[in-house]
Amino acid sequence: MTEENVILVNENDEQIGVMPKLEAHEKALLHRAFSVFIFNDANEIMLQQRASHKYHSPNLWTNTCCSHQREGESNIQAGKRRLQEEMGFVVDLKESISFIYKAPFDNGLTEHEFDHVLTGKYNGMPKINLEEVANWKWMPLKSVKMDIEKHPKLYTEWFKIIFDKFYQNINIQNNESNGK
Repeated sequence: MTEENVILVNENDEQIGVMPKLEAHEKALLHRAFSVFIFNDANEIMLQQRASHKYHSPNLWTNTCCSHQREGESNIQAGKRRLQEEMGFVVDLKESISFIYKAPFDNGLTEHEFDHVLTGKYNGMPKINLEEVANWKWMPLKSVKMDIEKHPKLYTEWFKIIFDKFYQNINIQNNESNGK
């Protein structure tokens, strides 16, 4: 299996090149990514626990799924592809917010991403891919926010950043899509 490439971008999310994923993380280069947040009708978010063998952030809780767009792939196409690969289902997604973050890890790698947040609705049971996901659960947004404050080491860096900076945006958008 060949290594995935990531799309290198500038601060305006304009493509400036491609590079193998691991090399981009070793060099801490800014690249395009996405984070999918799936909600149910009870206003709970589907969280996943990353698999124990992931090369960074193993066993940590995070949003429903996340990854990197492929060349020529829209944010929505990439989100749907990865949702199917990791969680075993596909739903309509819509773009929410985007932001740049940089997070170094203990293993010497650094996530430096222009992250696009995508949201969707689902009320079923996922069929998780155990190569990617160790576990999953539904959790109310307020409970997630409180648990991150109490136990920050249980969550991925990007997920904590999203909740710290954009919790209100995600909560408002989710309520709007629920017709509240």
